[in-house]
Amino acid sequence: MSDATLHSRILIDIEGRIVSGEWPPGYHLPFEIDLAARYGCSRMTMNKVMAQLVRAGLIERRKKSGSFVTQPKAQSAVLDIHDIRDEVQSLKLPYSYSLISRTRRLANEDDVLHLGLAEAADIVDVTCLHFAGAEPFCLEERLINLSTVPEAADFDFEALAPGPFLLAQVPWTAAQHRIQAVSAGKKEAKLLALENKQACLVVERQTWGQGGPVTKVRLTYPGDRHVLTAQFKPGGL
Repeated sequence: MSDATLHSRILIDIEGRIVSGEWPPGYHLPFEIDLAARYGCSRMTMNKVMAQLVRAGLIERRKKSGSFVTQPKAQSAVLDIHDIRDEVQSLKLPYSYSLISRTRRLANEDDVLHLGLAEAADIVDVTCLHFAGAEPFCLEERLINLSTVPEAADFDFEALAPGPFLLAQVPWTAAQHRIQAVSAGKKEAKLLALENKQACLVVERQTWGQGGPVTKVRLTYPGDRHVLTAQFKPGGL
């Protein structure tokens, strides 16, 4: 078995243990030397796997203590994965969708990092625009891992957006959200019909399935046209 194949097998196995709850938040992982012995790999290979899990936000390393499964981020626990069509229709506005670009290519170094891949692999890079009535509602920029979603290789995304396509194809087992306010750059301003440097809300989401990383998406909303809401229940931290 090649080092790359062994790396992928170990990564998928540990991810599966974490997202299934077998290794719950706060779980103290065995030390690297013990994991290397368990999986029959070199210490270097195990170190690379652990670094990949840290970048994916699934584990954290604590000096002198070891590695632990991370606690869920607050926004990950309260945000559902919605179809953007439903978001628009909840505003009582007609929804439409436009594909800007779709490219199948080999993942570059940044893609590998963003998707949490063990190595470069074939991906689909999709950019599209969602409309609420006549106004742009959301710019979607998405990477899809063909190793876990091979059906996306031949899908053109002309009529159906990537979000609902993926929800129909691959049940997701874990998701991580990152939310930030940004100023619109030239591309965002042009596509979303904004002034340059106008405030935008960006939601970045990464999802995993039983087979590994599924997709990484960046959703950019005009700041004055979108609100995030969440419901909380008693007993939470």
